[in-house]
This record gives sequence, C-alpha cells and structure tokens, in this order.
Amino acid sequence: MAPPRILLCGDVLGCLNQLFKRVSSVNKSAGPFDALLCVGQFFPDSPERLDELSNYIEGGSEIPLPTYFIGDYGVGAVKPLLAASKDSANLGFKMDGLKVCHNLFWLKGSGKFTLHGLSVAYLSGRHQSNGQQFGTYTQDDVDALRAIAEEPGIVDFGVTNRASTSDLPHGFSDLPGSDSTISELVAEIKPRYHIAGTKGIFYAREPYSNVDAVHVTRFLGLASVGNKEKQKFIHAISPTPASTMSAVEISVKTSNTTLSPYTYADQTVHDNEATKRPGDSVSDSQYWRYDVSQKRQKYGAGDGDKLCFKFVSSGACPRGEKCNFQHDSNAREQSLRGVCFDFLNKGRCERGPDCNFKHSLQDEGESYSHRKRGSENASTNRSKECWFCLSSPNIESHLIISIGEHYYCALAKGPLVQDHVLIIPVEHSPNTVSLPPETEIELGRLQNSLKRYYKNQGKSVVFFEWVSKRSTHANLQAIPIPSSRAAAVQDIFNLASEKLGFKFVVLSKNENSDGRKVLRTQFDKNFSFFYVELPDGSILSHLVEENEKFPAQFGREVLAGLLNKADRADWRNCAQSKEEEIKMAEDFKSQFQEFDPNK
Repeated sequence: MAPPRILLCGDVLGCLNQLFKRVSSVNKSAGPFDALLCVGQFFPDSPERLDELSNYIEGGSEIPLPTYFIGDYGVGAVKPLLAASKDSANLGFKMDGLKVCHNLFWLKGSGKFTLHGLSVAYLSGRHQSNGQQFGTYTQDDVDALRAIAEEPGIVDFGVTNRASTSDLPHGFSDLPGSDSTISELVAEIKPRYHIAGTKGIFYAREPYSNVDAVHVTRFLGLASVGNKEKQKFIHAISPTPASTMSAVEISVKTSNTTLSPYTYADQTVHDNEATKRPGDSVSDSQYWRYDVSQKRQKYGAGDGDKLCFKFVSSGACPRGEKCNFQHDSNAREQSLRGVCFDFLNKGRCERGPDCNFKHSLQDEGESYSHRKRGSENASTNRSKECWFCLSSPNIESHLIISIGEHYYCALAKGPLVQDHVLIIPVEHSPNTVSLPPETEIELGRLQNSLKRYYKNQGKSVVFFEWVSKRSTHANLQAIPIPSSRAAAVQDIFNLASEKLGFKFVVLSKNENSDGRKVLRTQFDKNFSFFYVELPDGSILSHLVEENEKFPAQFGREVLAGLLNKADRADWRNCAQSKEEEIKMAEDFKSQFQEFDPNK
C-alpha cells in the first residue's frame, strides 16, 4: 500500500479562498492528497475576512480536502468553535478532531490520533494563562502530551502552533511566538516530523538525532498564507508510517544529520563516558544513562493549587521540583484506587454518569480495579483493553509460542535480541509473585525449559520483572545472553544500581533456600519493586521508595549496555512488521518444540 499523501500549511489567517484555491490546484496537478494539516493561526486577523470564513463554515463554498487546524484563535473564532464544542456529535474524548463543518476539523487542546496510518500528536493554541476559552493550551494539555511520550510506538507528526526555540534559525528564536514549552515536549515525544508555523518564513532544518532513540526528527516551519515575501506556505509530504517500518528503516540517518538541539540538565551525557569499549569487561561507558547526580530524585510540590496530571497518573513528573503543579501523594493514592482525576483536581467531572471512575474519596484498601457503582463490567472491559489478556481483541496472538494452565509465553514485541521471551500469567495479574503458590511449579518448568533451550544454543538467560504499583498485567522477561558474558551480569546490575543511588538485596540460591520463595515472602503490594534472576539462580531485588525515580525499562537498558546494543534499549526502536513477527514466532516454535513443557 502506498504511503499517505499529506499537505501541510502555515498560518491561514482567514485567507481561506487563497488557501483552498492553491490546495485544489496542487491536488489536481500532483494529487490526490489525503488530508491538509494547518499550523499557526487559522482564523482572521481582521474583520474583513469574516464573510469569507462564514461562507465555508455555512457550506456556501466547498473545502476540497479533510482539513485539520490547531491555531484556534483570531477574529471570528469563538462562534464556530463554541458551536462545535456544544455539538452532541463532538462530545467525549475526540482526539481526532471536532467537526466544525464538512471537511473541517478542530484539533482542540492536545492529543494523539491516527491519520491515514500516521501517528499525529498535537498541541493547539498559544501558551497563555489569561483564562481565554479558546486559543490557548493549558498545563493539563501539556501533561497529557507528556503521558503520550511514554506510550508505545513512534509519533510520525508532532504538530504545534509555533516552533520551539531550538528549531528556529539564528536570529528568529528570540522573536515573539517561539515557545520554550514546546522544546521540552518535542524532546520528550521525539516525533519523526515536527511541523509548526514560523512567523512568516519557510524553514526546513537538517534532521537531528534524538536522545534515547534511533530515529531522527525533521523540522518543517511554514510561512503564512499570502505572505508578502512569497515564502512557501504549503508543503507536500508522503512519509511511510513508522508502525509499518522495520527497525533498520526507522534508524536510517542521512549524512547531514546533526546532534539534537535540545539540552537538559538531567540528560547531560559525557562523551568520553559514552564511548563504547571493546571486550567483555564491565565499564562505566555502558551506563552513561545512570548519572549519580540524578540518584534518589524527590518530587517537590509546586506553588499552584492544581494537581499535576503526570504525577497523579504515573507517580512521576519529569519536571520534578520545577513543576508548577502539585505533586500530591494522597491524590496519587486516590487515583490508584480508581478516583477520577477531574474529581480530584476540580471537585467535579463533566462526564458525569458516563465516567467509569469514582467520584468520591476512597478508604485505604480499595483497589484500582474497583470502579464506582454502576461499572460492574469494568474488569471485563479492562481485559478487553489489555494487551496481554488472552480474551482481549488487542492481543498480538501471532507472537504466542506456548500456552499452559497458569502461564503462557510470547515473543517480545520489539525484542532486544533474538528469542527474547515474555512469560505472562493467564490471569489478569499485576505481577507474578502474588499469584497462588501452585502456579510457581508451572513457572519453574517454563523457566527450566527456556534455560535448556538457550543452553543448547550456547547461551545463558537473565530473567527480570518490573513490578509497579500501577502495573495491570505482569510479564516476566527472559533475555538470552552469550554464556561468556554470564559472569559479568551481577557486576553490571550492581554498577547500574550504584549510578542510581541504591544497592540490590541479594537472595542467593542454594540447597537450603530458593531465592524466589524468599522473594515472595518479602512482597509488599504497597510498593513497587524490581528483581532480576541471574544465570546462576541468584536474585537481585530492590524495593522502590514512594518518590524514587526508577526507570521502567531499567532491566532492558542494563542488558542493552552489556550486549553493546544501546540503540535497542527502547523496544519502540525495534519495531518489526507483522510478517516479520509471524516468521520469527514460527521459527522459534519449531526450534523450541522439543523443550516446550506444554507439548
């Protein structure tokens, strides 16, 4: 299938006749195109163009392509936007645009949606706090995008009203309109293309590398429609969606690729430490990510009276003490018990009875799985939405390689190495250590089978599990490593833990004790923890403190360092096509058949 064809446009400023005349001409000569994305101010600067605007909104003139806009301000903006907001067809969470009229869609606030296969993340309006109903984004919008940055997959288009300060050429970044908040968001989301309005100029920056990602970002700044300097205001693009690209394709860099223009104190990388060193020795260079200056970072409360969405939803906020919103541990706990964020933040929820969360504070002991009365099917709905529940329509069933009574095995999506396996409970359980004791027998058989399978290939195996308080469905990861590196695994994890400012507890396996049995006795559902089972059977465990910053991908990142595969530390950078995944699973099953305990 051919990649989608998209037209991009800068500030429209209400010049709809000129814009759509040009779009129709380009569509006829070089099309057909699938959609038009407009950045910068969409509505007029003066009342003279209100009739032109009304003519399209009321259906007098036709909009030739599905058109999406984010610059929701200007003369005449309030009336159509207010009508769109109240339209019953636009109620709920419509991240793919509120329909204003035929072929015209308003991307309100912030969000992410799929446009002809392309993943599009957007931030609408300007950064202001003057209480305007339209035309500005809020901190909640920014926090929502920060949460999107942690979701799986690569964002193809990052669409913002204005450019970040780091994207503009020299001499323009200090002009009104550039936005430092966008710099932070773009650095976190890492879109393949960042598209923005640039105050009257067309500017295509050289592609730049991203921190902690293998793909590059390309910035496109578009001039305003009808600008006097005749700068380019419309641009055609036809990128292949990242979701369909192989890991090799997504990581291609051109010769003019530059370093990332974004710098943060908490992402300082010392080049001399980042240089790879040959051999099997454990070196600091493999752990540049775990800077001692970051250890035990605590999250302070901001001065505002509003809650930080990022902290309440995930337990961590990358802005730390610089955040202007409250990092309230009690609110976080209430969120874990299923209380609605809007209720916690505002005292009310506009979704009312349609909301699936609780609208009252919950006593200790209530779990997240217990929704408000009237939501008896919440557990069923969660199973349908879960990636790992066998009953879910979202499960990647083609990756499953073995199914038992209590556990099943699947190949990892975006594997660190070949034969990277996940051991997953059949039951919708947040971890493997709190399951009934009888399930341990089956788990032990699976682990032993994998050990024999890997040993037959001259490899050892490292098992690890990240048990977060907000986990929904557990997975115990099994990653094969060359047997020659097995003796270095404990030293490597110890070094990485020291960089983060903690020490592992060692649970040794011997004839008198079993490390996993001891681990089960120490399990506390009120805390997150991480553990890794070494090739010799010993277990390293760490109980994560309430406000401790602990990387969710810690285990994978450390092993990526061990194997000199830092570019594969993030599974999203290792995406494969479904056809490649099917072949990978079939090959594994044919080789694993003689070891599979479920055959």
